[in-house]
Amino acid sequence: MFDPYRIRADFPILGRYAGDRPLVYLDNAATMQKPQAVIERIRHFYSAENANINRGLYRLSEEAGTRYEAARHKVARFLGAPSESEIVFTRGTTEAINLVAYSYGRHHVGPGDEILVSHMEHHANFVPWQRLCQESGARLRIMPITDNGALVLDALPGLLSEKTKLVALVHLSNALGTINPVKEVVSMAHAAGAPVLIDGAQSAAHLPLNVSELACDFFACSGHKLYGPAGIGVLYGRAARLEAMPPFHGGGDMAHAVTLEKTQCAPLPRKFEAGTPNIAGALGLAAAIDYVSALGLGHIAAHEQRLLAYGADRLTQVPGLRLSGTAEQKAAILAFTMTGIHPHDIAQILDGEGIAIRAGHHCAQPLMQRLGVSATARASLALYTTEEEIDTLARALHKVNEVFG
Repeated sequence: MFDPYRIRADFPILGRYAGDRPLVYLDNAATMQKPQAVIERIRHFYSAENANINRGLYRLSEEAGTRYEAARHKVARFLGAPSESEIVFTRGTTEAINLVAYSYGRHHVGPGDEILVSHMEHHANFVPWQRLCQESGARLRIMPITDNGALVLDALPGLLSEKTKLVALVHLSNALGTINPVKEVVSMAHAAGAPVLIDGAQSAAHLPLNVSELACDFFACSGHKLYGPAGIGVLYGRAARLEAMPPFHGGGDMAHAVTLEKTQCAPLPRKFEAGTPNIAGALGLAAAIDYVSALGLGHIAAHEQRLLAYGADRLTQVPGLRLSGTAEQKAAILAFTMTGIHPHDIAQILDGEGIAIRAGHHCAQPLMQRLGVSATARASLALYTTEEEIDTLARALHKVNEVFG
């Protein structure tokens, strides 16, 4: 049996108090807490292994470089990438998407072309494409969603055409929890000749993944949403795509040879990793992958699905509470509004009870406009979330009603 109570002992922060109440951390979609194994891996690097990589001819540097590349190999296996050369380390999902928008988009998208995104995208997978369209004269087209937050897949054939230069779609919505049918979208987009980028910021920690099976062209995710450190992320890109793209940044280590006349880029993936990388972040991410892999993403997903059903049942018993995002395929997110009560007020009252949730537009303002609200409250789950914490949340929401009675 998957035992979140035993697992919680691996996360030091979960033992602390928020004021005079035990911390109930339900803001996991914003960032995950870190197991001791990740914290210790980062500490050990800086205390016993720290050196810059790819330049030094001394043992410490070579050892650090070997560990950094081993972390890349681990990420490649975790994502199901055919080759570790297709794994580019970035600062996070946002930088990974911007890399594709700059290095791929600016060389393949022009006046009259189209980029297709969904109505539920995080700003990180919306703003870069909006800016690219504004700068290039292309058109941003929107895949519609239903009132319950599901993608209208039947609308996709009518949106795809020879003008479509890229489809960018979130895998698991940070604001709704909707799991999109990305494999079907990839197949339909490829049939129309369009490459696909998948925003996997949320899905990497909640769903078993294999980018080869998804057949996507690009996949982006972040370390801090995968129980790893902040400031490290990953872009998976098909080798043929990455080879044809110019570098995103220029500087040290992305160049094989530099003369006064030209620069010859280093081979993949270093072509896209200018400057000193986040070595400790990569090692911490590898440790996080070891941790979740040992538990099994399938087991984690099953635990979270049980919690999701339990939480939906408990929360819908709160008078005036309405869940946002009730698609049949969803995970890990309980977003809601309460009649006559602003989500910010809900979050502040819950904070007094030691409960950390998120309130606002969740960096998804076009989605909020589609739903007809300015904001929602969001409780997001993780492998260490318990039914007891859901019960504490439900009781506190009844108190919110009492305050505004």
